[in-house]
Amino acid sequence: MSVDTATVAKIASLARIKVSESELEAMVPELNGILAWVEQLGEVDTSSVEPMTAVIPNTLRLREDVIDADPLTGGNKRDAVLANAPVAEHGFFGVPKVIE
Repeated sequence: MSVDTATVAKIASLARIKVSESELEAMVPELNGILAWVEQLGEVDTSSVEPMTAVIPNTLRLREDVIDADPLTGGNKRDAVLANAPVAEHGFFGVPKVIE
């Protein structure tokens, strides 16, 4: 695939970038070089490479999902939190209706 001046002008227009005529001429070989490099990357055989989410192996450090029963440091404080709410409904904060 090759890029000409009209294509660069269209890309600049779509990106809302003001580019002078001399800059358009300078971008044509640069974009053609980038596209040639991308085509060269497409020729690399990656059939034996497994997909990965990161370069290094990662494992998530998970903790057990439990509620601490200690009233000072733990959870289970719904009633104490809702005591500050102007309106509490069914164990949740009551908020005014926004959409009519």
